[in-house]
Amino acid sequence: MKLKYIFFATIICLSITGLAPAAFSADAVKIGVIDFERIMKESSAGKMNQKALNTKGTELKNNLEKEKQQLDAISQSLEKEALVLSDEKKREKERDFRNQVEDFRIKQQDYANELKNLEIKMINDMQKAVFDIANDLGKKEKYTIIIEKKNAGVIYIAEPVDITDIVIKKYNDATARGN
Repeated sequence: MKLKYIFFATIICLSITGLAPAAFSADAVKIGVIDFERIMKESSAGKMNQKALNTKGTELKNNLEKEKQQLDAISQSLEKEALVLSDEKKREKERDFRNQVEDFRIKQQDYANELKNLEIKMINDMQKAVFDIANDLGKKEKYTIIIEKKNAGVIYIAEPVDITDIVIKKYNDATARGN
């Protein structure tokens, strides 16, 4: 996966330096880099998101802890009552307890999924806002290209740098020749 990103970044750099100089003969190439991870950690929105995640995580953990304590109490009660209960009553209470334990496990998984989905939503919302800002900045400040530091993903690219049409034409020509 990283090899794919490195390859992609190399192609972009080569296209900017090798194939597009005519388009920028009067202008200097201006490349911007964004570290989204750092933005998530250091921005006020990122800190607020992290605090909200921590608060929600603590709330869910506390709920699970209370339920676990209840299950522990039921388990101890079952052990004490086991000697005086009939076999049928004992099996019934054990079955009920197993169902409660299974419900607890499902709730743990649901809480973990809820927290993960909340985190993904926050990241996606934040990423959209940051990418919109980067696009505006790229246009206003005349950046040639803006990439994300960790993934080498292109966030903004100036129109003259996009050589997709040229590559498609050459690829179609090569395919038509049978190469």
